[in-house]
Amino acid sequence: MELIEEPVIQNYSRNLDNNKTSFFEFEIGFNKVEVFCPEEEHDRIRSLLQSITKAKSSKLKKMFSSNKKIILYHHTHQINYLDKLHLVNYIENGFIAYSIVDFLEEINGFTEISLLDWDYFIGKEDFSVLRNTRKVALKRIADYFHAVILIILTLPVSIITAILIKLESAGPIFYLQTRVGQFNEEFKVIKFRSMRQDAESKGAQWAQKNDPRMTRIGEFIRKTRIDEIPQLINVLKGEMSLIGPRPERKVFIDMLVNEIPFYEFRHSVRPGITGLAQVKYPYGASVEDGVWKHKYDLYYIRNQTSFLDLKIILLTIKTVLGGFGR
Repeated sequence: MELIEEPVIQNYSRNLDNNKTSFFEFEIGFNKVEVFCPEEEHDRIRSLLQSITKAKSSKLKKMFSSNKKIILYHHTHQINYLDKLHLVNYIENGFIAYSIVDFLEEINGFTEISLLDWDYFIGKEDFSVLRNTRKVALKRIADYFHAVILIILTLPVSIITAILIKLESAGPIFYLQTRVGQFNEEFKVIKFRSMRQDAESKGAQWAQKNDPRMTRIGEFIRKTRIDEIPQLINVLKGEMSLIGPRPERKVFIDMLVNEIPFYEFRHSVRPGITGLAQVKYPYGASVEDGVWKHKYDLYYIRNQTSFLDLKIILLTIKTVLGGFGR
């Protein structure tokens, strides 16, 4: 089959008569790409593509290496019949078709949740990790083994921290708080207490940067994430993993689930002591912050590998040493 000449494709788009054109041409670097999507989505998708052309130039160059021929699509069930034929025609002639969500995910390293629909989750081989019993079991064994090692290695730090907490303020050494874990099951997360005992006398509040409710030792152990060490016990109990989405409180989940698309999908895996969202977007004190964290959490759930886990661990160490935790 002969490859369609570019002028033929252009003539095709001009001969749609009264049909609304469901695709537009977009220039990415020196590459012209046709994007198939409903007309009402053109401006939004064009804006998303423009945002990556300068910021992610090296990744885009790699994406288009070896003269790779690419077309993009979004919500193809809403485009007209002639444009569907046009899209299939490209694929027949060797073009690689990426959904806009997958394309942006590969370039950005997070999931653009504003574009998600049910199709994103259905039929995706990537999500098979959630039902692969071997991979799930191996991760659980690795979590347990590493948690034991870390408890032993951090024992001196834990003892000193416990003494300093008791010396500075009245109250317990540990702080237990109900969080939502895998499959929406609640559990008690264990942390070193970093705030005054009356920190939530007025009800649940977002944790803030330079939170005035923190004690002096609490501010230090938060920045260095020493306060998270007791959660290794949660890992031993099977309530948490070393790496995954951070467990959230139900009061905030009830609010975020109405604001963020597919927010509860984060509960398909065990929550983690650290995660991609924590090393890429360290603060979470608003709905907007919750949106950004969910972008990274969904990316991790879909793309979790041993290599990605190692990368997160190294970034966590960098975060701790740099004092950027919270």
